[in-house]
Amino acid sequence: MSMLTPPGMGGKYRITGDTYPRMRRPRRRRRILLAASAAVVVLGAAGWGTLQLVDVFSGDGGKQTTAGKQTDCKPAPRATGAPAAALPKPAQITVNVYNATPRGGLAKTTADELKKRGFTIGKVGNAPAAYDKKVPGSGLLLGAPGATKGAFPVLGTQLRGATTKTDTRGTADIDLIIGTAFKNLDPKATADAALTALTKPAAAPAGKC
Repeated sequence: MSMLTPPGMGGKYRITGDTYPRMRRPRRRRRILLAASAAVVVLGAAGWGTLQLVDVFSGDGGKQTTAGKQTDCKPAPRATGAPAAALPKPAQITVNVYNATPRGGLAKTTADELKKRGFTIGKVGNAPAAYDKKVPGSGLLLGAPGATKGAFPVLGTQLRGATTKTDTRGTADIDLIIGTAFKNLDPKATADAALTALTKPAAAPAGKC
């Protein structure tokens, strides 16, 4: 085989047989490509950071961006429940205590305990014939329609499980008719806690965006 020298290589490389010199790409082009890629990454990161700063400081009328989407930021709802001013205090409630069970003395002892807890006591005695031995639960609260949003909830804190019923009376007093399942009024500490929760409802949790 003949020995050939590629033109322009000054005799440095020779082609022998079917073996050829390996030509390398200039390194300058590779460096330019790497520098351009790095510049694109840096510019992209800087643009994203600028966009986030604009969203934070502009406020956007109560809206925030999350993953490129806008979400409304709504205030927390107010606590619900009857305000304390709308409910009467125990001293403002006149309670008539009636015993509808075969056990004697329940009306008086119950009335005495309610008086110690601040309630005003009216009539005390046996239940009327319409209710005598006909109240199966722990007790029945009976009064005018207006008592459903005032006296009933307050007195109900003293006897858990008592049912309510309205009649056509024109007075503000209410009846506590002791039922056959009655044992005692709720413990004072329990009743006081229930009354506190009734007049001071828990605040609603803070709103989240």
